[in-house]
Amino acid sequence: MVHPHPRPTPARARARPINPFRTLQVHRNFRLFWTGQTVSLIGTWMQQVGQGWLALELTNSAFLVGVVAAAGSFPVLLLSLYGGVIADRHSKLRIVVICQALLLVEAAALWWFTWSGHINFQWLLTLTTLGGVISAFEIPARQSLIVELVSREDLVDAIALNSGGFNLARIIGPSIAAIVLAKLGLSWCFGVNALSYLAVLGNLARIRLPAWTPVQHLVSPYEELKQGLRYIRSSRSVAGLMGVIGVYSIFGFQYLSMMPVIARDVLHTGASGYGFLLTFVGIGALTGALSLAGLGARIRRGRLFNATAYAFAGLTILFSLMRSIHLAAFVLLFLGLTMLVNGALANGILQSVVPDELRGRVMATYVFVYVGFTPIGSFIAGATARFFGVQWAIFSGGLVMLLYAMWAFWKYPEIRAV
Repeated sequence: MVHPHPRPTPARARARPINPFRTLQVHRNFRLFWTGQTVSLIGTWMQQVGQGWLALELTNSAFLVGVVAAAGSFPVLLLSLYGGVIADRHSKLRIVVICQALLLVEAAALWWFTWSGHINFQWLLTLTTLGGVISAFEIPARQSLIVELVSREDLVDAIALNSGGFNLARIIGPSIAAIVLAKLGLSWCFGVNALSYLAVLGNLARIRLPAWTPVQHLVSPYEELKQGLRYIRSSRSVAGLMGVIGVYSIFGFQYLSMMPVIARDVLHTGASGYGFLLTFVGIGALTGALSLAGLGARIRRGRLFNATAYAFAGLTILFSLMRSIHLAAFVLLFLGLTMLVNGALANGILQSVVPDELRGRVMATYVFVYVGFTPIGSFIAGATARFFGVQWAIFSGGLVMLLYAMWAFWKYPEIRAV
């Protein structure tokens, strides 16, 4: 029988210092991974800003902006479960290296098409979709690799720091993108992203792990996939958690995919204002990540997940009502914080209870839900914005989250006990 990983005892948790950066100091492999990823993610966020604004310039359509946002994550919906099987059958580090190299090529191609003036909506959609296909294999491998870079007692802290790096990049990336847009032009948002992949590839090459030993697989990949899904269904806490993650993935990130439209049509600002708003999301998220990493095992993760789920939904509704860029930025500060803590807790809870032999498949299911469901929300938001207005699209998404959270935490009280 496979037992989940035990949580640290209260005495052990109290003995640990409140230092959000301790895991980076202690684990060399994770430090290399984190620094390389964070530099690369700065470029990724620059590309996200560029893609959203380029889609708006090319189409002048809120719906097609949503389509482009969906194109980067829709392949994850189709392919990530198989990507998890691949992650369980092969070296996770090698998969990440290959995929990062391919993402470098995709960013370079996007830079060339835009810089040379050959870009059109079809090429933008094609290259964005290609990036999503690569990510469908890279994200499950990267998520399940983290446990090999740190000790189990530091896993939740490492996940929080990983999310912190993502959101540090969310702060820096859009700010740099706004400068690059003004000084060098839109194409260089993609060019700088291509160069940033060199940092992560260099650091991944320096990571030293025990030699990967191939595991003998007695069943087909399809049967392995079914084993992972059976495990998820058999655990009420995991099944309930996955439901919340799924609904929040559909409706919780609509405000991000619609941000270019909110910036231009509701708050009446330009590309620099769009970057300004994303920066405040990142500041809040980084604050949440550092707080979570510092608290570590001192918190009751299930209860905090419950509280942040309600806060995330309520702040989404509040943001939809904003008509001032400064008030919107203030709300986004707390929206970013609750979004980060809620997502990092969901990831950490899953990683801490999943058996090692099922890790790739369960985390692929998490990616399938957390990332793969996002394009559904982008399509819904784009269509709703087209017929009823962008503010109503975001408001209705927040309301759905709030109502579902009330039902889910009543139906699955086991989530609070994790």
